[in-house]
Amino acid sequence: MAAVLVLAPGTPLGLLTNAVQTLAGVLLPSATVFLLLLCNDKAVLGPWVNTRGINLFTGAAIAVLVMRSLVLTVSVLFPGITGMQILGIVIGGSVLAVAIAVGVSAVSPVSLPTSITLPSVPPSELNCDFWRMPPLEQLPPVRLSTLERVWLIVLRAYLVVAGGLVLIRIVTLAVGGTE
Repeated sequence: MAAVLVLAPGTPLGLLTNAVQTLAGVLLPSATVFLLLLCNDKAVLGPWVNTRGINLFTGAAIAVLVMRSLVLTVSVLFPGITGMQILGIVIGGSVLAVAIAVGVSAVSPVSLPTSITLPSVPPSELNCDFWRMPPLEQLPPVRLSTLERVWLIVLRAYLVVAGGLVLIRIVTLAVGGTE
């Protein structure tokens, strides 16, 4: 399908390339969040599960990805955006990310929530050198905390809004709208 689209005469390849990159930028934060949830799953990773420090670092990286994705989305929708407006988005996003981090730390000062609790495993199997993930049918069902559920709903809303706006802009440009 992709080959047919690229080889078809009159296909706006520049628009197509920018559209794919923009959608990838919008989807990257959500993929990173799901990877973080997987890396905190004790039943799957056992002793290799993330530490609090790695979770804090990854949370900061996700915040940066979300801000960059937001800037990318806004710049596609509004090509005339100025550097000062982009700086305002980045500063506002940074303040919001710090406020959220402080709020999460106040709610959970000892450790960040994990997706599932570690099943009863003999201590010999918790050795990092010999840990193997149990077969899928033996894994317990995922139990998300309320905080994780809320953030997944926020993430889903972000994806719907940002992805929808980018798709609308792509269609507008493809059918002859102004740049």
